[in-house]
Amino acid sequence: MSEPRILRFYLETGLRESAAEGRHNFIGKIAAVAESAGYRVKFRPDSAAERAAAATRPGYAMVHMAPPLNARALTFRRVYHYPFWAIEAHAERWLWRVAQSEFPQGDVPRQEAERFFAFWGQRLFGDAPTRTAREGFVYVPLQGRLLEHRSFQSCAPLDMLRQILRHETRRRIVATLHPKECHAPADLAALDRLAEREPRLTLTRGAMEPLLQACDYVATQNSSAAFAGYFFRKPAVLFARVDFHHIAANVTALGAEAALRRAPELEPDYAGYLHWFWQEMSINAGRPEAEAKILAALQRHGWPT
Repeated sequence: MSEPRILRFYLETGLRESAAEGRHNFIGKIAAVAESAGYRVKFRPDSAAERAAAATRPGYAMVHMAPPLNARALTFRRVYHYPFWAIEAHAERWLWRVAQSEFPQGDVPRQEAERFFAFWGQRLFGDAPTRTAREGFVYVPLQGRLLEHRSFQSCAPLDMLRQILRHETRRRIVATLHPKECHAPADLAALDRLAEREPRLTLTRGAMEPLLQACDYVATQNSSAAFAGYFFRKPAVLFARVDFHHIAANVTALGAEAALRRAPELEPDYAGYLHWFWQEMSINAGRPEAEAKILAALQRHGWPT
């Protein structure tokens, strides 16, 4: 028996109000595509009770930046910056379609890619990406839970720093704490002890753009700062799984020593890659073809349209 064509969005309060009033561009486009395919669209709170009820409710569901609620649910999430979005069956970025696809580096529309790269570099960072240098240090943007080795990581973040210090012997290391992260006292104490023992290690907060302008390369678990670094033509070393891994030196594949040795010499096609990643593999909600790409995403996941 087929499911009724009902699409429920389970959304946090502010987002739900914006969507219900038609003020959210991307959700509005999803709703328009669904309604054109005969779905009734409803907006529900993203509460524990609603999530529990979703398991037995007929129809289909969408959630924002969270694991899908059942086999008939999908998640949608901004792809680092507006207006780029993804609709996926998994919340984990490293399981997304783009992460599982191969970058077709031999099939890049060169002029279009270069225009795209220049436009979005300027749009996001002004003229900063055109004023770069390599001043002899590695930029290490840290994320949360510094002492914990999670399943998608090759090691705990503090162990990542130790490996960088061990294998990168020529350059200084500048590690930053994310300004929005609330770190546990034990994490901060361990980080401070490491910095006291290692004179090449400097700890700071924020300042992503100046550090991207001046660093030799970026080393991180999977911070979006490494993705931003592609606009500055800065190589990346990734110690964890993520969606934008294709042109980076990946520790899970190469090992830390080889990845860190290879990184400074990397010269990938940054413009071609970012064009493919955003314009081809994501949904640009500002483009006329956005609704067609939304429809294709729903069909790809087996929703009747």
